[in-house]
Amino acid sequence: MICCSESSSYKMRTSTKKVMRFFLLLLFFSGASIAYAQQVYYPDTSWQTKKPEELKLNPALLDSAVQFSINNESKTDYDLRIAILKAYSNEPDFRIAGPVRSRGKNAGLVIYKGYIVAAWGDPERADMTFSVTKSFLSAVAGLAIDQGLIRNADDLVGKYVWDGSFDEKSNSLISWRHLLTQSSDWSGCQYGFCDWADRPPKEGTIEEWKLRKRNLPGTVYEYNDVRVNLLAYSLLQVWRRPLPMLLKEKIMDPIGASSTWRWYGYDNSYVNIDGIMMQSVSGGGHFGGGLFISTYDMARFGYLFLRKGKWKNQQLISERWVNSVYQPSAANPSYGLMWWTNLNDDLKGISKNVYYANGFGGNYIVVDNEHDLVIVVRWIEGNKLSGLIERVIKSIGEK
Repeated sequence: MICCSESSSYKMRTSTKKVMRFFLLLLFFSGASIAYAQQVYYPDTSWQTKKPEELKLNPALLDSAVQFSINNESKTDYDLRIAILKAYSNEPDFRIAGPVRSRGKNAGLVIYKGYIVAAWGDPERADMTFSVTKSFLSAVAGLAIDQGLIRNADDLVGKYVWDGSFDEKSNSLISWRHLLTQSSDWSGCQYGFCDWADRPPKEGTIEEWKLRKRNLPGTVYEYNDVRVNLLAYSLLQVWRRPLPMLLKEKIMDPIGASSTWRWYGYDNSYVNIDGIMMQSVSGGGHFGGGLFISTYDMARFGYLFLRKGKWKNQQLISERWVNSVYQPSAANPSYGLMWWTNLNDDLKGISKNVYYANGFGGNYIVVDNEHDLVIVVRWIEGNKLSGLIERVIKSIGEK
């Protein structure tokens, strides 16, 4: 009996030690996770700058990246009214309907591990950002889905917007995803701009463009700002509040953006919502308007996406949405939910996992999860973007 008792006691002590070791390991790894989470830096009003060598970057290589950007400033006219008219004067009845501001010079920021390691030009200047606006519009759509105002991206828009915009047979088949991936082939006019007049074919007549063969929504990609403006209008119908107010309240204020950014529509894009006239904003600067924003504020938005929609202790936009925006769409693998992917190696020599917002004249927000990196650059020649990214990554070296 004594033998058996000692054996039982020994087994109990051994079992207790194993349990204690398990809990100690659990506490260790929990502590490590908490410590790691605490190490993630988020800027307050002032964004901390670190010297490249403090984060083990090669300062000479990073400086060469900055100089490369400056040396390859966009050739876009500084008078953006002239630049817009040059780009779109072939469109029937084209006009500039929203605000326009002359642009600044080449500028940019490199954010590594959350810290500014390089800044050049005038990052505080609020400039037109053209189609980078679309990535902000996409975020407003994501918030509507996160909050249940839209059930999911594959719901038909006509279920939510029943004013006739989606009554026509082909238009009735359009989902939110089709609008977000620019594959809706929506047909119609809005604010005096018609879908067929936006970047029309080089051949054919107006009547032929109007009577074109329609594509099944989701099957053919076509970059079209009239349809993007339709998305903004449809989201206004869902939110029943001006989209700039929503963006400010739910994203820009929480991430510490400045008060200098503005989001405009057109002189005739006011809509009656619940008895109140609200401006439906545009998704870019094609006809003027769109988002006017500083490089610093663009970087905060990009950093929010690098951190999977989380800012400090708040999940501002769901990680599920952030992960979805850079998934290749069926109609165009290079395009996600109003963010560009690199799946087709459009950025030569750069990882296919990089994704980016892209605006006329060389405006970009680049998100690189692999290197914990955000690059914002303004007014660079478009074919030089990959060269800039490549040089920044080389300054990081092998990790």
